Amino acid sequence: MLLATLAAPALAQNKGDSGKKLYCWDEGSRRICSDTLPPEAVNSARQEFNARSGTRSAEIQRALTAEERADAALAEAQQKIDAAAADTRRRTEQAMLATYGSEDALRRVFAERTAIVDNNINTALYNVASLREALAAQLLSAGNRELAGQKVSDKQAGEIRQRHTELLAQLRLQAAFEQQRKAMEVEIAESLARYRELKGIAPPAAPDAAPAPAPTQG
Repeated sequence: MLLATLAAPALAQNKGDSGKKLYCWDEGSRRICSDTLPPEAVNSARQEFNARSGTRSAEIQRALTAEERADAALAEAQQKIDAAAADTRRRTEQAMLATYGSEDALRRVFAERTAIVDNNINTALYNVASLREALAAQLLSAGNRELAGQKVSDKQAGEIRQRHTELLAQLRLQAAFEQQRKAMEVEIAESLARYRELKGIAPPAAPDAAPAPAPTQG
């Protein structure tokens, strides 16, 4: 009984020590080890050891800076965007194969989209021409008034500024529609090439080059 009583505190102490840790980290060129972790070392890279057995129980990387956290978040977001784009591409290709039984059917869809964009371009061209003609007429009228020694009215000057602003806006629209049309041409070519690849269809043969003219007899 006496031996059991004396051994109990020692067992309890050993049990408590089994969870105690030893921390080791670097401060510049110095290696620091302690059974307590000071606040200034919380964000440092460190190793943790079991104080009783001496075995390493964990290795903690240093905390990221705000800039590093932002970079990591950006990289993670980009990975998600890339994965979503790849998944969308895969589902689009599957839908392409299931929906379009022939290349002509796919071309008809692109033809409808192309017609819409071409109509937008033609409308913008008409608006630009009309606004340019009206602006030129207003500028000519204002110039004639000045040559005649008359003052250009505030109303007329305001109309000229407004017409000029509208013309610039239409020119931007026209440029945007034309850029959209060029992008569609690239999209159409890439989609048709991918469709042929998925279907195992050989691309159309390029037209043969015209034969060279026969040399003239001297």
